[in-house]
Amino acid sequence: MKRSTNSVEVKRQNRNRVFRYVNGHAETSMPEISAALDISGPTVLTIVNELKEEGVLKEAGELKSTGGRKAKAIAAVKDIKYAVGIDLTANHIGITYTDLSEKALKHVRIRKSFEYTNEYLDELAAFTRRFIEENAIPEDKILGIGISMPCIIDKKEQLITYSNALDIYNVSCSEWTEHFKYPAVILNDANCAAIAESAEHVNCGNMVYLMLSNTVGGAVMYENSNVIMTAGNELEAVNMYRGDNWRSAEFGHMVIHPGGRTCYCGKKGCLDAYCSALRLADLTEGKLEIFFEKLEEGNAEYEKIWDEYLDNLAIAVDNLRMCFDCEVVLGGYVGNLIRPYVPRLRQMVAEKNLFGHDGNYVRACDYKAEASALGAAIKLIENYIETI
Repeated sequence: MKRSTNSVEVKRQNRNRVFRYVNGHAETSMPEISAALDISGPTVLTIVNELKEEGVLKEAGELKSTGGRKAKAIAAVKDIKYAVGIDLTANHIGITYTDLSEKALKHVRIRKSFEYTNEYLDELAAFTRRFIEENAIPEDKILGIGISMPCIIDKKEQLITYSNALDIYNVSCSEWTEHFKYPAVILNDANCAAIAESAEHVNCGNMVYLMLSNTVGGAVMYENSNVIMTAGNELEAVNMYRGDNWRSAEFGHMVIHPGGRTCYCGKKGCLDAYCSALRLADLTEGKLEIFFEKLEEGNAEYEKIWDEYLDNLAIAVDNLRMCFDCEVVLGGYVGNLIRPYVPRLRQMVAEKNLFGHDGNYVRACDYKAEASALGAAIKLIENYIETI
């Protein structure tokens, strides 16, 4: 980490800060930008004029008068670029797209069993082309396609090194991306979901995202604070801790019960063996929603299972809080349905909290079914915004 003192870099950062501020508002004005970012009025004027000439900002009429002269409204040109996001699971394909708003503009999810074959990849590419055509996304404005998968990726070697969920190991990313017309990138599904969640909350600060799907994973997001961080030679547009080997936040393999249940990884007592969505869905023929329906009906057997699940989840959440001292967000299949039970979970983790007996740091995710697909698209949008 280091702070840049180079004047060229300071100018670049100020341009980016101005654009991001404008992009985060429906409309704003140069005085508002100047006050919010503590940048001089003449500097803001110069930057706004440059960005208008480049086509990424525009005038949008006038703001309401506050007693003086009406200020000109400034807005971002949201549709200057688009990105498509795909989420692959063992049983589904989800696809969405977004523009600079970083909101899901359309989301489609179909049931499709994964197969590591050329036929499957060709069908996936064809499905993506139809989605682009049906939504009339201008091809010349598409930055690319982000593909979210439950996998570990070696960024340096461009390998999908490990995916227990899809049963693929040491596969070149190019074997996937070459099937698409547009530039494509393979991304971890939990990382993508965390990106979508953090994009929804402006200035969300530090965050641990715990993904409770058919496997348990996660991501660690950190607050930028205008510090430039590098990973190899790549400037990260999204502030995520990835670890020395791109295997950070594998929370599913934290041991919470030494000598306990055997995890699919071979270790005993892993969090995944206690808190994956399968622990619940396997009781209802793979349909997690039915488990929660029966829970709401007061089924005693399901209540007992849920109590055990929450006990184990509370251990994990408390451990994450002790490690990272920040907000913990519950995502994935269980995170999508857990919101009514969060108050109870907060009480359980508060009892374990050494510092203040507070459990308000844990919450359910806001982005649900489309989270990983949207996050994959947002990663491409963020990479583009970082160049402005």
